[in-house]
Amino acid sequence: MTIGIIGAMREEITPLLEFYKEYERIEAAGNTFYKVNYKQVHIIIAYSKIGKVHAAITASIMIATFGCEQLIFSGVAGGLTKKLKVGDLVLATSLCQHDVDISAFGHALGFIPEGKLFYESDSKLHNLALQVAKNIGLNIYEGIVASGDQFIASQEKKDFITKEFGAVAVEMEGASVACVCDNFKIPCCIFRSISDSADGEANVSFDEFLESSAKVSANFVTKLINEIVADLS
Repeated sequence: MTIGIIGAMREEITPLLEFYKEYERIEAAGNTFYKVNYKQVHIIIAYSKIGKVHAAITASIMIATFGCEQLIFSGVAGGLTKKLKVGDLVLATSLCQHDVDISAFGHALGFIPEGKLFYESDSKLHNLALQVAKNIGLNIYEGIVASGDQFIASQEKKDFITKEFGAVAVEMEGASVACVCDNFKIPCCIFRSISDSADGEANVSFDEFLESSAKVSANFVTKLINEIVADLS
């Protein structure tokens, strides 16, 4: 079994590399991939860089070049519901592209012909992630995550994405990874730590949050990997 783990930024994979310690660096498609041999699985770790295009390239290379059979994406997102506070973890049930608009041709916002409006997370990986959260006493929120090549700062835009797609969080990579996995028929699991809440409140700077969130996410990912390995036995 080969499992891929993606973060959008270098800071998001650093704790994982520190945890696994021994890895091989492999250069491919303008990026660095880290290969880890862990128990009876191989793990490929990379940060994609920000945005849907970079995330799609990274996911495709992981599957087509490294033979990843499952993909896990971990990163940060903006909250779209007041239920979510800074530091909360969101597990995507499905993902959409909020910045796609060919409605002039009669298509729904977010829809591309021969594609899907919503890309579903893998139910088995999703349930394993819920079990991990339960095991470590971590509250986790489930819902639709919207992706787009825009940093969403205006309340008007946040309200629009919530109303149009029913999303609970917004970020810049997840839907493209889910789209790649759907086309390759590869299970994926995408979760996000909330970096800013819908009410605009935050008690820490982004840099401080990124470091603490990366450690929480890395801890969650390593435990999810252990559940996947145990499930293989």
